[in-house]
Amino acid sequence: MKNAKYWLLLAALVCGGVFVNWFERRSEAEVVRRPLAALPEMLGEWRQKGDEMRFGPQTESVLRVTDYTQRFYTRPDTGRIANLYVGYYASQRTGVTYHSPQNCLPGAGWVMREPQTVEIRTPAGRVFTANRYRIENGTFDEIMIYWYQGRGRTEASEYRDKLNTVWDSVTRRRSDGAMVRVMTSVGGDEQSATAAAIDLSAQVADNLGEFVPE
Repeated sequence: MKNAKYWLLLAALVCGGVFVNWFERRSEAEVVRRPLAALPEMLGEWRQKGDEMRFGPQTESVLRVTDYTQRFYTRPDTGRIANLYVGYYASQRTGVTYHSPQNCLPGAGWVMREPQTVEIRTPAGRVFTANRYRIENGTFDEIMIYWYQGRGRTEASEYRDKLNTVWDSVTRRRSDGAMVRVMTSVGGDEQSATAAAIDLSAQVADNLGEFVPE
């Protein structure tokens, strides 16, 4: 009986080693996409305000993104301004992956409050769940919404997204995807700020297909 268990364990280890070696050597599928710099300047009622912003070399070396955009949008009818960040990774197989706001923002002095999830309904009829926080840092008081999108999936949960990434890497040879974040000032009206962030998020999600392939 002991010999049988030994040989079964040995066989499992050998098979596991063969699989890992095969997986690491197998190339990822190539996807066609447009650069995020070409993301529309008009998203529904939102209009881009100013030029696209770039991080410094040190921040970019930490993020290790394949492509990203960070810009402001405004709604002329209300005057509200929101910040959009999309960070795209062509591959997450080598340990390069999203930097979750839950890890990055507290380290930068932000206090994250009122964690919850919100339902986003896009103009095209797509429905998904995103994370929603109220975040504060000194005089800054913001509503933040973020989610993970890629390979035809949209997730609020970082852990569920990672599981999906592993599965898609094995079954579809793809681990590409993006983290999408929208922020806007509370401005004394938390409900209005949340509604505005949800509205811009819905517009963004509908327009990401060319830049974050499904």
